[in-house]
Amino acid sequence: MSTVIYDSPIFGPIHSRRLGISLGINLLPKGGKLCSFDCIYCECGLNKERRTKNPLPTADEVVSGLQSKLQELRSEGIVPDVLTFAGNGEPTLHPHFPEIVERVQKVRDTLCPSAKMSILSNATQIRRPEIREALLHFDNNILKLDTVDPIYIYNVDRPQGHYDVEEQIECLTLFEGKCIIQTMLMRGEYEGHSLNNTTEQYIVPYLEALRRIRPKAVMLYTLDRETPVSGLQKADPQVMEAIAERIRDLGIEVSVSY
Repeated sequence: MSTVIYDSPIFGPIHSRRLGISLGINLLPKGGKLCSFDCIYCECGLNKERRTKNPLPTADEVVSGLQSKLQELRSEGIVPDVLTFAGNGEPTLHPHFPEIVERVQKVRDTLCPSAKMSILSNATQIRRPEIREALLHFDNNILKLDTVDPIYIYNVDRPQGHYDVEEQIECLTLFEGKCIIQTMLMRGEYEGHSLNNTTEQYIVPYLEALRRIRPKAVMLYTLDRETPVSGLQKADPQVMEAIAERIRDLGIEVSVSY
C-alpha cells in the first residue's frame, strides 16, 4: 500500500482537485503521522503504522521554510492559489497552532497576498475557543463532518479521544457560517460494517445538521487514492450529485469531486 507522508514543514506545490495550485504547510512530525482521527481511508495510512519519534516542527522552522519556498517560487514565476495547512495528520494538534497561523498570515500578506489561506481539519479541536479563533483567520476554513451517525464515525473516522457528534454540531454553529464542511462519501464494507453513508439513514440527519450549521459551502468528495484498508469503494457520482442538489435546496453552495 502506498501512502503520502511528508518530510518537511513545507511541501508542494501540488494541484488540488478542490483548491487549485496549493503550497502545503505540515505542522506534524516529518516521516510520520499524528492525528486525533484514525480514518480507515486516510492517504497517510493508519496511525499505528506511521508512528514516529520525530519532533513537531517549531514555529520558526515553519515560517522560515515558507518564506524560502515562496521566494523560490517567485523566482520561477509561480504564484500558489492557496497556502494549505494539511500534511501528516491534524494541524490543530500543534501546541503553537494559533501563533503559527498568525505568523503565516503575515508572510502570506507580504510575499503572496493573492493566495488564500486554507486548512483541512478534522474539527476535533474546535471545542477549544483559541482554536476556533485561529480558524477564523482562514479564507477556507475546511472542517470535516462525514456523517452525524456516531456508530459510523467510530467505525470509519475512529476518533482517538473525546468526540461527541452533538457537541461538534454545536461548535460548528459557533462559526456563524465562516466554515466549509468537507464530507467523504463512500461505499463498501469493513469488518462487517457497511460503509455506505449515502443512504437516507445517513443523509437525512446530515442535511438537518447542515441546516443548523449554515456553512459557507460544502465539499463532497469520495476516494481518490489507495486506502490503508481493503473493501472501500468510491461513491456513485449520480448519487453524490443528487445529495449535492438537496444541499443546494438548503441554500448552501456545494462542490462535488469524484
